Amino acid sequence: MAAEKDKNYPKATFAGGCFWCMQVLFDNTEGVVSTVVGYTGGEKENPGYEDVSSGRTGHVEAIQITFNPAKTSYNALLELYWKHIDPTDTEGQFTDQGSQYHTIIFTQDDAQKEAAEASKQHIAKELGGKKIATLILPAQPFYPAEEYHQRYYKKNSLRYNMYHHGSGRDERLEQLWGKEKKE
Repeated sequence: MAAEKDKNYPKATFAGGCFWCMQVLFDNTEGVVSTVVGYTGGEKENPGYEDVSSGRTGHVEAIQITFNPAKTSYNALLELYWKHIDPTDTEGQFTDQGSQYHTIIFTQDDAQKEAAEASKQHIAKELGGKKIATLILPAQPFYPAEEYHQRYYKKNSLRYNMYHHGSGRDERLEQLWGKEKKE
């Protein structure tokens, strides 16, 4: 795996509410080489969790995914992303409300932008024409979160599981996508 991490693989950056929940999802996806949770989209350089949590820096909690395109595609990552967020929520995600929990796809290049726009149109049709709140923006500086946030689901599994189950995430995803699509 170390040799694989040394390759110059493409990145995908998604904001999907709580970054803990996004990391467990993408860490367990074939073709994902590595993930880092952090902050992007704001004005302040090197923000910390307290800065971003205030909702005043313009940053969102996000995940940066390095992937092997021979094993998974950007489109496959987009599809997985959409099915694990509520793209209609304008105020955040599930119990996490505020600008730091908005859903945004940060694109690295024109090809990713085109793919993201096409997937957004597809999701709008799939949801019966509902307005999609998820933005698509060019990638901005990405600042890794503090070490204790990285793979929080492993480091603090009891607390993570309590948060995840209490967040309403699973119930809302089932309402939107159905059980078979969420899995």
